Amino acid sequence: MALSTFGAAVTLPTFENLQSWLCDADRPIEIQDFVYPDVIAGESSELVARYQSVLAPHRGHRGIHGPFFGLDLANPDRAIREVIQQRFIKGLEIAEALCATHMVIHSPFTYWHLLNQRNYPDIKPTMFAAAAECLAPVLERAANTGCVLMLENIDDTDPATRVELVAEINHPNLRVSIDTGHADLAHGRYTAPPVTDFIAAAAGHLGHVHLQDVDGYADRHWHPGEGRINWSPVLRALAALEETPHLILEVRRHTEALPKTVEWLESLVPSV
Repeated sequence: MALSTFGAAVTLPTFENLQSWLCDADRPIEIQDFVYPDVIAGESSELVARYQSVLAPHRGHRGIHGPFFGLDLANPDRAIREVIQQRFIKGLEIAEALCATHMVIHSPFTYWHLLNQRNYPDIKPTMFAAAAECLAPVLERAANTGCVLMLENIDDTDPATRVELVAEINHPNLRVSIDTGHADLAHGRYTAPPVTDFIAAAAGHLGHVHLQDVDGYADRHWHPGEGRINWSPVLRALAALEETPHLILEVRRHTEALPKTVEWLESLVPSV
């Protein structure tokens, strides 16, 4: 399967600086200004209006990164999950206002859960039940607005666990996301499988990929090619999928260099 067009995660200043490059090729974007607690819980209409204005020439796929700070969707406390639901639904309202059709949310699974799944045999089914309950009204709203939730690996060391959760919930508006840097970080720090195995485990459920490079020590969000990830096998693994996930470069610094980075990645695609 051919790879989708490479796009970029943006904040408002990034989009404005790269507007021509993003819009001329209808590149996908992922708006990330709304992840912060004060923004998502506060009055966001002015920022939404500003985006609506600058997005006028953009015709590519559009998504947002949903809120995530402190929001464990498998939290065992139902009252806390209700707050998480409110934050996610607010994110979906913003996504609808910006004509965005995906929203990234974070996986709750960690290395501790993997190590202790036999020590605490109820932990996995308990987390699955809590996550499904938390997401039920959110997915209902997502279906009504045509938005797909993408469940991203964060501290995951087992590539299959959140795929199993997505399969168990079995909702058309919930798919798997892979962050290549998070996967390689787990590989380097916790002996998790490599990035390509995360991709293989998600086959049939993968809707979205954050492309970023790391050094295997911390969550660097470097440009692809600046860290230790071997990108040709990663691109081959993505191209081997039957689905075509959205490919979003998620880098923290030197966003002005994104066109050059994407040009380099595109040069690797013919060899996939």
